[in-house]
Amino acid sequence: GERSEQVSGGVDVHSVRQPVGVVACITPFNFPAMVPLWMIGSALACGNTVLLKPSEKDPSSAVFIAQVFAEAGLPAGVLNVVHGDKEAVDVLLEHPHVKAVSFVGSTPIAQSIYKRAADHGKRVQALGGAKNHMVVLPDADLDMAADAAVSAAYGSAGERCMAVSVLVAVGNIADDLVGAIKTRMATLKIGPGTDPASQMGPLITAEHRDKVASYVAGAADEGASVVVDGREQEFDSNGFFIGVSLIDHVKPGMKVYDDEIFGPVLSVVRVETYADAVQLVNDNEFGNGVAIFTRDGGAARQFEFDVEAGMVGVNVPIPVPVGTFSFGGWKNSLFGDTHMYGPESIRFYTRGKVVTTRWPDPSTSVIDLGFPQVD
Repeated sequence: GERSEQVSGGVDVHSVRQPVGVVACITPFNFPAMVPLWMIGSALACGNTVLLKPSEKDPSSAVFIAQVFAEAGLPAGVLNVVHGDKEAVDVLLEHPHVKAVSFVGSTPIAQSIYKRAADHGKRVQALGGAKNHMVVLPDADLDMAADAAVSAAYGSAGERCMAVSVLVAVGNIADDLVGAIKTRMATLKIGPGTDPASQMGPLITAEHRDKVASYVAGAADEGASVVVDGREQEFDSNGFFIGVSLIDHVKPGMKVYDDEIFGPVLSVVRVETYADAVQLVNDNEFGNGVAIFTRDGGAARQFEFDVEAGMVGVNVPIPVPVGTFSFGGWKNSLFGDTHMYGPESIRFYTRGKVVTTRWPDPSTSVIDLGFPQVD
């Protein structure tokens, strides 16, 4: 908190922050350990109890986290794991004992959770989806940009909210950049996560794999050019595997551009100028993360001010903040006004209280404070 002395004669003011009470943490499948720890670490440190509802698609990590906390001495009932799907979420959103809700997931679900929880008087931070753009200016280091595009688009099979899904090639760099990315894609090893050599694993479900494939299948019909078709790659391993795809000459209005695919598909949009690139990014409904690759410090600095997104990278493709800052986007990537972890999480998981106190004139105190006697 804060403290101000002598705001008036004999009057001091100080503030304290106290826990909100019971916190519900509803977490996604793609980072089943990291995202819960974004939430529960701060929530517990601020003095709250936590109800953790993990994704039903990979619930075991949440159980492991709770077991580790118990082994470390956390009292029973302070961190609780609740399994289930929508029915379990609905109870958490409506229960009167739950005072705050933290959520990470898709935009439609984030919007729904934000509205329902707020309607029941709860504070809410709900992080939604993304369509992250990586802007590459003509002066950029080509090899650096190509390496970054491959790792940021296809790492974690594209199933992360900070994945780069749109490459914005400005001016005459487009052909060379697409060629460099295509060359690098051919060397990616896709296989089981248990294989140390694997650089990308399978997708979460067969249904999602088929949905990702449908965007690649429909891209040519929309007028785009499929440079690399990940559907053509075959796999010996069991699992919901798909190859990486690169689609060029993509434009807004195409489904492959407009929708959050959440898979290993990178779209390339060609624009003529820096201003065109900024306009493209700012017109998109999402504003989670964005990156620019350039050698020009002035352009990078201007981009920082011009672009409408919550997290900006300069020659950094996935600008996830370190823990002393907070994580969160703008526009349809965030519902509520509080970002995740870091300083903003402390404010979210506590309530402020201001105390104003009045004390008598020290010279009249019954305790000898060393003041001269008053006649």
